[in-house]
Amino acid sequence: MIVLNLKNYPESFSRCLELADAAAKVSHDTRVRIIICPPPTHLYRAACVYADVFSQHVDPLEPGARTGFILPSGIKSAGAKGSLVNHSEHRIGTENVGKTVSILKQNGLDSIVCGENAAECAELAKFGPDWIAVEPPELIGSGISVSKAKPEVISSTVEAVNASNPAVKVLCGAGVSTREDVKKSLELGAKGVLLASAYVKSKDPVKFLQEFAGAF
Repeated sequence: MIVLNLKNYPESFSRCLELADAAAKVSHDTRVRIIICPPPTHLYRAACVYADVFSQHVDPLEPGARTGFILPSGIKSAGAKGSLVNHSEHRIGTENVGKTVSILKQNGLDSIVCGENAAECAELAKFGPDWIAVEPPELIGSGISVSKAKPEVISSTVEAVNASNPAVKVLCGAGVSTREDVKKSLELGAKGVLLASAYVKSKDPVKFLQEFAGAF
C-alpha cells in the first residue's frame, strides 16, 4: 500500500486534482492500493475524482456545537474513507489517539496511526487501528529514507506491533523517495509506505507512482 500525504504544500492546492487523478490511474492499472490525503479544504474535491481519499487529521469529537474542528462524521460526508491520526506534525497524545480511532470505527472509517519509534507504535497498536505508520521525525522531508538510514526502526517496529496486536499492519515513512526505498521497506517487513514531498513535487506523478507500485 502507498499512502500519499499531500500536506499543505503550495502544489497540494494547485495540483490537487492532478495528483488525485494520477493515484486513481496507477491504482487501477497496477491493483496496488494507493491512498491520498489532500489538504482538508480540498478533501471533497479530491474524493470526487478518486475513491480512496483519507483526511490528514480528525478531532475525536461527535457532531455538535464545535467550531474549527474536523469531525470524523464530517470527513465521511465529504467522501473520505478514513484518516491519518497523530502525524508527527500534528501530534495529539496517546489518550486522544484511542478516542480518535474509536470514533473513526463508529463511523465506519479506517485509521492510519503514526508513531515515532517501535515502543510508541506498539503502545498505539493496542487501540486497534487499521495501520500503524512508523516515521522517525528527524528523517521526514529529508530525502534520506528510513529504510536506508535506520532500517532497524522498521524491523523492530514490525516485531513490536506484531507482539502488541498482530491484526495491525505496519507502514513506514520518512524520506521515502525511490522505488528502492519501497522495496527495502517491504523486505524489512512493512506492508507499505507513507510519503509526502517526493510525490507532491514530482514532475510526472503517474510515472512516479508506477515506479513505486512496481516494487510490490
